Amino acid sequence: MTTILANIAGPDLLIIVGIVVLLFGSSQLPKLARSLGQASKEFKKGLSDEENGDAGDTETKGKKKS
Repeated sequence: MTTILANIAGPDLLIIVGIVVLLFGSSQLPKLARSLGQASKEFKKGLSDEENGDAGDTETKGKKKS
């Protein structure tokens, strides 16, 4: 069984990129790519923290004990 994303070829990809440029504008694309990269990085960090059992410790690291 194939997925819809597996059927995207060169011309289809160019059309999608063109639509994205029209929607966001060429000046906003670097900001969009940067935010997607940061979100991906944080997601992977969260997954690795969860696997290591450190998920509860991330909230207490920034707080001072009184």
